Amino acid sequence: MSAHDVLGGALFAGHTHSGDLLRLDFPDPDAREFYPDWRRVALNTVAALRAAAGTGHEDARLFATVGEPSLRSEEFRRLWARHDIRGKTREGKRFQRPLVGELTLDCESLTVNGAPGRQLVVHQADQGGPSEQALSLLAGLAADARWPARTHTPEGTDVVRITPPRLCN
Repeated sequence: MSAHDVLGGALFAGHTHSGDLLRLDFPDPDAREFYPDWRRVALNTVAALRAAAGTGHEDARLFATVGEPSLRSEEFRRLWARHDIRGKTREGKRFQRPLVGELTLDCESLTVNGAPGRQLVVHQADQGGPSEQALSLLAGLAADARWPARTHTPEGTDVVRITPPRLCN
């Protein structure tokens, strides 16, 4: 599961499984359009999930998490069977949104030491580039729509935060 700030909610909005990144990557039919590099995203998602499987944190919950995509996605089963392990760190990720076009964001995953198994994922656009402009437009659309930010993060979820344009260097 994941929680988002307002801009993160706007980036991931409109999908069947916007609040669950694993379910978005696999059973959601829009994933391949949302992520232009879907194959790489899927491989990294499963490898990060496989890495989490070895931590011993909430193993029962993790195996339940793996169950649904295993039943619904042949691609997930194939990637899970590879046993690739890769922790989430920093990577560039492309997103395609209907109203603003393509965005390329730097994504950094940070471990929350006080909450084992949780991560904070921060997305940021290069300053002055087309992705920053698209992110600004998306922020404006989100503000106009008054999309609520999630203020409560259920236990065991990742938090996705989008850094607003021009607020960080």
